[in-house]
Amino acid sequence: MKNKSYIGISLIILIFGIIFIPRIVDRIKNGSVVQNDRMSLSHEIIKEPSLVKIGPAPKFELTDQNNVKISNKEYVGKVYVLEFFFSTCPSICPVMNKNMVEIQNEFSKNGNFGIASITINPENDTAAVLKKHATEIGATSSNWHFLTGDKAYILGLANKGFNLFAAENGKVNGGFEHSGLFALIDKQGNIRCRKDKQGNPILYYDGLEQSGVKAIKEDIKLLLEE
Repeated sequence: MKNKSYIGISLIILIFGIIFIPRIVDRIKNGSVVQNDRMSLSHEIIKEPSLVKIGPAPKFELTDQNNVKISNKEYVGKVYVLEFFFSTCPSICPVMNKNMVEIQNEFSKNGNFGIASITINPENDTAAVLKKHATEIGATSSNWHFLTGDKAYILGLANKGFNLFAAENGKVNGGFEHSGLFALIDKQGNIRCRKDKQGNPILYYDGLEQSGVKAIKEDIKLLLEE
């Protein structure tokens, strides 16, 4: 009896193999074994944006190096990078300047990219001073505005608006201290960023390290394609 049972089971397995294995092989070859066996809810999956949307960037209106009033509206439809700096900064600003010029040059042929550099020492950094500074560091893009205005307004914009540290401090070399971070803003005026290795939004990009410059250039390209 046992032998008959084994023969019967073997016959069933043989028949299964003859009928179904060729079908499975064909499905693997054309990829349908993956497509058809997924959950039926797969069509409801919505592709998430590749960069996190933090929220709308603060509004501003200041005067640029050409003595022209420039507001955030000037950048609507453009992807842009924003920083706080001052022209006589003896510490981190020269590095930020160099890296921002590198970013400018990467996208020099794209009219939908811009830069906003806002001075935190407007008493010294008049429009004329900023125009000279722009020439000295190699800022050639017509979409790169060096902005000046009321000091209290600018410091409030940095600290309360963008939450990027900037302060007057007579005890430090240069009289001011500030963050070396760059903000990335999309065509709709939203602050955007990537996530870190732990899955947390980085908020802003390191404007002092090449790793930060490389990251922001990669993400500018993504936003320009949106």
